[in-house]
Amino acid sequence: MKFKVQREAILKPLQAVSGVVERRQTLPVLSNVLISAGQDGITFTATDLEVELQAISSVAVDAPGETTVPARKFIDICRALPESAEISFSLEDDRVIVKSGKSRFTLSTLPASDFPSVDAIKNVNKFELPQTEVRRLIERTHFAMAQQDVRYYLNGLMLQLTSERLRAVATDGHRLALSDVTATIEITDDQQVIVPRKGVQELLRLLESNDEMAEIQVGSNHIKVTLPGLGFTSKLIDGRFPDYERVIPSGCDKEIKADRETLKQALTRTSILSNEKYRGVRLHLLPNALEILAHNPEQEQAEDEIEVEYDGQELEIGFNVSYMIDALNVIQNDNVKISLSDANSSCLIEATEGDTSRYVVMPMRL
Repeated sequence: MKFKVQREAILKPLQAVSGVVERRQTLPVLSNVLISAGQDGITFTATDLEVELQAISSVAVDAPGETTVPARKFIDICRALPESAEISFSLEDDRVIVKSGKSRFTLSTLPASDFPSVDAIKNVNKFELPQTEVRRLIERTHFAMAQQDVRYYLNGLMLQLTSERLRAVATDGHRLALSDVTATIEITDDQQVIVPRKGVQELLRLLESNDEMAEIQVGSNHIKVTLPGLGFTSKLIDGRFPDYERVIPSGCDKEIKADRETLKQALTRTSILSNEKYRGVRLHLLPNALEILAHNPEQEQAEDEIEVEYDGQELEIGFNVSYMIDALNVIQNDNVKISLSDANSSCLIEATEGDTSRYVVMPMRL
């Protein structure tokens, strides 16, 4: 196995796959990156058994072959070399020799045969979407995923495929985020899958805000996303996602319309003196006005008031201020609508028009 390559041509694909390499692994080979050199160039593969990333560098190969080297050390060596440096890579007697100029490094290897491969994807539904649309879908929902919840099916992002759209839903049991994107999917029955948190975070890192297409394959056990020069595969969480449509409020008789930025700033200011653990604020609805109140165990208080469109009955209701700010951060429109029924019911936050995203926040007792 032997090839020569410019530093930049090897560093970018290495950095792309490095996100899934764990420093502390029970299997030593998982700390390594698999390097496969062939006629099509060099393929770099990294995995943590849950997520697999592959990146391709189209360079000429002098002698084909494959091996695995310590991922972090190899990336650090390439990163430390001067820009535009030429790197020569060769495998000799279970050791890899990396040379550049007068620099020479000898790295240990583990056999490529020890490197785990992902199972074949079964029962595949395949479709394409622009990268920017997939990225936007994840950005608008991923923050509501649970973290290390015993209900393991909440520790991921649910994707629902229908013949006309792709929907993403995330919930931690206290709030819910939902967003849709139009897609043409050849599918007879709707399909729901749950992508684990780490897979979602890696996808968000890899997807770019451009109109280049992402090919998405969703099976019963894995999801695969193919991007230009990159392949992402993740296991799916084996579990049933809750019936999320039941928790989306409907028939609300109270509706507040507000300027998104004005509301966000008022909530942010008030949150400074909220309880650091529970992050609760009280909303006091008045005709065409919204009072926001917070206090903490140190007997400190914050009050703010903004103008809103509201002509319903006076009402006081408590919410986790962080959950409300998270939703307002990802809504793109200038104006938002908050719908609710009473002090014990969840609220629905959405843009006043032209957006397919919806956010549900459960009330708090304060």
